[in-house]
Amino acid sequence: MVPLLGHGSDPEALRHLRILPARDAVHGPWPAWVHPDVTGAYARLGVHEPWLHQVQAATHAHEGRHTIISTGTASGKSLAYQLPAVDAIHRSALEDAVTLEASGAVVLYLSPTKALAADQLSAVLSLGLASVKAATYDGDTEAGERRWIRDHANFVLANPDMLHFGILPNHPWWARFFRRLSFVVIDEAHSYRGVFGSHVANLLRRLRRICAHYGSDPVFIGASATSAEPEESFGRLVGAPVVAVTTDFSPHGETAVALWEPPLTEFRGENGAPRRRTAVAETSDLLAHLVCSQVRTIAFIKSRRGAETIATMARRLVDEVHPGLPGRIAAYRSGYLPEERRELERRLRSGELLGIASTSALELGIDVAGLDAVLVAGWPGTRASFYQQIGRAGRAGQNALAAFVASDDPLDTYLVNHPEAIFDAALEATVFDPGNPYVLGPHLCAAAAEQPLRPEEVELFGPTATGLLESLVERGYLRRRPSGWFWTHPERAASLVSLRGDGGGPMSIIDSETGSLLGTMDSPQTHYQAHTGAVYVHQGSTYVVDELNETDHCVLVHRATPDFYTQARDITTIEVLESLRSEEWGNVTAHFGDVRVTTQVVSFQRKALVSNEILGEEPLELGARDLFTKAVWFTVPEPRLVSAGIVPGSIPGALHAAEHAAIGLLPLVASSDRWDIGGVSTALHADTEMPTIFVYDGHAGGAGFVERGFERARTWLAATRDAISACECESGCPSCVQSPKCGNKNNPLDKAGAIALIGSLLRDAPPAG
Repeated sequence: MVPLLGHGSDPEALRHLRILPARDAVHGPWPAWVHPDVTGAYARLGVHEPWLHQVQAATHAHEGRHTIISTGTASGKSLAYQLPAVDAIHRSALEDAVTLEASGAVVLYLSPTKALAADQLSAVLSLGLASVKAATYDGDTEAGERRWIRDHANFVLANPDMLHFGILPNHPWWARFFRRLSFVVIDEAHSYRGVFGSHVANLLRRLRRICAHYGSDPVFIGASATSAEPEESFGRLVGAPVVAVTTDFSPHGETAVALWEPPLTEFRGENGAPRRRTAVAETSDLLAHLVCSQVRTIAFIKSRRGAETIATMARRLVDEVHPGLPGRIAAYRSGYLPEERRELERRLRSGELLGIASTSALELGIDVAGLDAVLVAGWPGTRASFYQQIGRAGRAGQNALAAFVASDDPLDTYLVNHPEAIFDAALEATVFDPGNPYVLGPHLCAAAAEQPLRPEEVELFGPTATGLLESLVERGYLRRRPSGWFWTHPERAASLVSLRGDGGGPMSIIDSETGSLLGTMDSPQTHYQAHTGAVYVHQGSTYVVDELNETDHCVLVHRATPDFYTQARDITTIEVLESLRSEEWGNVTAHFGDVRVTTQVVSFQRKALVSNEILGEEPLELGARDLFTKAVWFTVPEPRLVSAGIVPGSIPGALHAAEHAAIGLLPLVASSDRWDIGGVSTALHADTEMPTIFVYDGHAGGAGFVERGFERARTWLAATRDAISACECESGCPSCVQSPKCGNKNNPLDKAGAIALIGSLLRDAPPAG
């Protein structure tokens, strides 16, 4: 199937081809504890014998052990948690029928997306067991259904947001449910990383506390893509010891994985640097070619705008060859209205859609069998996520094609030139920090509002909770009484917590001409993506922002058809608050600690869709935002830089180029995305009094990413140097040292100086851990 990617492209675009071999199945017998009615239900669906890892995980959970099953895409993880959960429900329902009581087991299922919960609901209902009363309970659930679900459902499918805002604050209404709660399923557990993971970890501690209040002690079952240390990560997520099942005994077809680097173009970017064809344009071509060849394909990209653009460009290309096929290509992303998402999912399952461009919303375990190919436009952030995405193809057992299309980014450049870093390196651990005070503090308030927090319960929230409680009392959030801590304010404590962002709530995107609601956007994104003049794309239709109204939480847009996209630029300064850890590398010092970052979006550029050529720039008047977070920074005395051959006049450019590349390569050692982190470099910083490079977490209180960078600094910096050195440009380009986020217009930059600087840093660095 690999020749399908040829279609007249530059033959050098294919940088590497790796064949992932097919895998045969290993089955195990149904466990003796499973009720015959349950095995019969699976048999009617064609499942006559489970795979061995499903049996192992289900048995651990049945026997009362918190369990994580961490196996590949399409490995049947859902059966592993459904089996003990459905069996417990069915057996207790049969017993209730005899005793005429309603005291049987209930199950709570949590997933990061509504689409995944809806998919799992269909899977549970397909068993056809009358004893199982399953229902989704999320923001789309009508008010009339909610009471019935609380009172009668025994398999409730929700998401962390609804657990936080709707269920835990109203736990007295759910008392009957909590008293009988036997299992809590955490699906796609690897997605709970960074600040979001820290929030969910504290949310689950609150859940365990409420369960204990009602006398239950449910077993937690996690389902995760393959990742490093799943036992440790899931244990930290739920706050209790767990067992892990990691050997995958499911079958999978052979997959050909291509590493694809778009060719250089005749266009020149900032500072005259050569520009590659964009990953968006290249992926659009590949998707169009595959669709024209009747190959069912999904293209993944990290940004909502990118998903819309790929779908639009692919439809246009296909229309030139097969006018009947453009309607079989669509985009899928968060921010769509519920009915739009459901219809797209239906068309994808039925095969009506031949091509779909999606954000990671479809990376998760939605059951879409029969796909033949996957395109990954730009590195998705982690190897675990990459394997999860390419595993979307070949689920039905057929051979499959996958292609990673590198974007203009140092990490992407490094990976297409170092395939061993994808295929032969260990998977990343899931990084998050439940003790982050900016996360834990509001959750302690929410916990006290749900039920006064007793002294003996504080240990559940970790070693930093006691000090935080004292601070919350001093600041007037909580009141201390002999029996514990109380929330005494009239407003809802849950409103202090923003699970998925940095507060401010979602912004409504409104068509100013019709008044219709197009979608939503998180507040922190708006300065970058919804400023006046920004281009916004929704289901192939393009809009331009007329007004960003932060007071009324809305963005007004109008229909337009620009041949460009927009990109915001910001200016950032950083202040050292405290160094928490440090290492001496000769006369270089590596630090990890607390900083304050001040950022202001000051302008935006218009860039051509295909070439990325800058068409113009306009100033913006938006307020500055302060961020108190964690950073890693390296201080380098000027004489050391001079001894490395970097003359004083070149020091700012060398530092700046090294900072950009280091930001791009951090995801190699931490489960971060480039946009989770930021950086600053200066030839003389006011706090360190010497040349300094900073890389910081882009979330209040830190997300754990830069701490992992500090711990693996030698590996991180060595890869950064190698990525810059491997780039074929002469003096620096977006594939090595230029950054799309740079507020200084990527000036000054010194590629050769960056290589020399990092080499000097590494000279006395400790061995890689």
